[in-house]
Amino acid sequence: MIVTHYGKQFFKIQLGDTIIAYNPIGKDSKYKTSRFGADIVLSSLNHPDFNGAEQCHHGDNEPSFISGPGEYEVGGIFIKGFGTETIYGGEKKINTVYSVVFEGINFCFLGSLASVEELSREIKEELGTIDILFTPIGGNGMLSPTEAYKLSLSLEARVIIPMDYEDNKDALDKFIKEYGEDPDTVDKFTFKKKDIEEKEGAVVVVKSS
Repeated sequence: MIVTHYGKQFFKIQLGDTIIAYNPIGKDSKYKTSRFGADIVLSSLNHPDFNGAEQCHHGDNEPSFISGPGEYEVGGIFIKGFGTETIYGGEKKINTVYSVVFEGINFCFLGSLASVEELSREIKEELGTIDILFTPIGGNGMLSPTEAYKLSLSLEARVIIPMDYEDNKDALDKFIKEYGEDPDTVDKFTFKKKDIEEKEGAVVVVKSS
């Protein structure tokens, strides 16, 4: 499994020929975007910073586009979306928290989660045992570094990948300080299921490509 970060909340997860894209940055965003072909695109919030599905088309193949709460299944990949409220760009919006089970690995993607309180006990139970957790840490309407780390521990995620801290230059340092040790910092996060089974709350910083 290979996890690549393209800035903000834009990630690619690849296993063999299967590619999932999270929150691709759209061409109308002020942030730099990237292009690659994907089989599934998930968008957690309807905004150009996160809904650029057109960036993940390849030739005549259009990816399956998932946006919003619900239960989905695409090619044996099982996806659950849970609606939460957030404010982004000064507007109240629905943010979808996704649980994606891919080859026996449970990826939890918090998107633009605004507060710990937005994750109800019912949602936490539905999320199950989390292998890889993607959490925003930049504040400004989303989780602060301290909130993000405490929530990550409460969710008992095996691996924690921080995201969306470009606009808050101190956020990553504060998050690492909460962690209390030097995290693994990688260009791409490459792993097998057995590599993470014994981990407990390990932070991995995936540098933006």
